[in-house]
Amino acid sequence: MEQLTLTTPALLFSAISLIMLAYTNRFLAYAAVIRNLHDIYLEKKDDSLLRQIKNLKLRLNLTRWMQIFGISSLLFCVLTMFLIYVGLQITAVYIFGFALILLIISLALLIREIQISSLALQHHISDIEEYFEKK
Repeated sequence: MEQLTLTTPALLFSAISLIMLAYTNRFLAYAAVIRNLHDIYLEKKDDSLLRQIKNLKLRLNLTRWMQIFGISSLLFCVLTMFLIYVGLQITAVYIFGFALILLIISLALLIREIQISSLALQHHISDIEEYFEKK
């Protein structure tokens, strides 16, 4: 195995930062939609709105865990750099490996969240298709 240098974990900084920006944008979008649906529900008391809010709550929780694992990955990358700096190469390798595992978990949660989002959109599309078929 080649020696781990300071540049290797530093390469992940920009990638993780961009991922975190995307996660934060998703989180804010879901929060806005939930607030909007909440206001509509208070007016109409429609059960379909409750299902949508429940779905969004699940997606919001997944996004929160995506953020937690992503931030943890970044934290362990910084710790890796510190360990390399102080000469603890072997420990740095294991910590960096752990950082990569956390990033993998974060990305796997993103895949799951995208699947749920796609399914929710398919339900909306099928509702519209049913409406046009009745006409």
